[in-house]
Amino acid sequence: MTVLTKARPARPRAAAPTGAAARRRRRATPYLLLAPGALVLLLVVGYPLVRLVLISFQDYGLRTLFTGTAEWTGLDNYAKVLGSDEIVPMLLRTAALCVAMAGGTLAIGTAVALLMRALGPRMRTAVTLVLITAWAVPNVAATMLWTWLFQPTYGVVNWMLTRLRVFGDFGQYDWTAHTWSSLVLVWLLVVWQSVPFVALTLYAGLTQIPADYYEAAALDGAGAWRRFRVVTVPFLRSILLLVTVLSVVWDFNVFNQIWLLTHGGPDGATSTLVVWSFTRAFASQSYGQGAAIAVLATGLLMALTWYYVRRLVRTGEEL
Repeated sequence: MTVLTKARPARPRAAAPTGAAARRRRRATPYLLLAPGALVLLLVVGYPLVRLVLISFQDYGLRTLFTGTAEWTGLDNYAKVLGSDEIVPMLLRTAALCVAMAGGTLAIGTAVALLMRALGPRMRTAVTLVLITAWAVPNVAATMLWTWLFQPTYGVVNWMLTRLRVFGDFGQYDWTAHTWSSLVLVWLLVVWQSVPFVALTLYAGLTQIPADYYEAAALDGAGAWRRFRVVTVPFLRSILLLVTVLSVVWDFNVFNQIWLLTHGGPDGATSTLVVWSFTRAFASQSYGQGAAIAVLATGLLMALTWYYVRRLVRTGEEL
């Protein structure tokens, strides 16, 4: 006996999103994915930055730390900083140190990356481990190690230079007591810590260059330098711009190495805007002026970074 059952009506399907709605959804997806990270960044960086700007417009000194109140002074802190005799030497010294450290990092990092490409697998692995180890050492620990290496009387570097019998007796030489030796000391430390990142990043880019281009250039009679200029540099242009941006940002903000090694001396020879901001705020107990210096330094750095980022975006669009 056949039992007849009543057919259930089919459920209506959800209407597919229209073309405009789908496009809006695709456009909104990246922003939704970036929203959590942007919120954390806003809380961690945004609030201190806003607080720094507010302090730069106040007479914020030692008295304010106890009373909790500060008078608004408008642009007085900026006027005192910009009218100071130290502002021009600080800007020139900061720019010179930043260019020297970033340029040295890029030059040595590129050379190490090219060397890694030419090495065999075992030696390449050994060099990679050494670079990662040097990169992993904290700034404070590396600076204390550098202090011990270049210490008068007991320093290993002074002992080695004296043993070479080329530069004379370096046994009692104090690197931090002379202008040029202090600058060299800071430069060596910062570059030593920055080279691993640049070298590993550029080596990763070198591995993506097809060998056919080098073979074609060699068949055309191009030497090593011309192959580097014609083949390597165009392929690595965007990566070179990226590591340049990062190097400039990091070197502009170098503080631990300078302060722990030289305290900005001798006679301010290694003092930069960041060190000046610290000393003006904590040594002179003028937190408002220290904040004003920090705001000016941040503005300069943001303008420079914006220029490099535009160059980076344009380079990516050309590729």
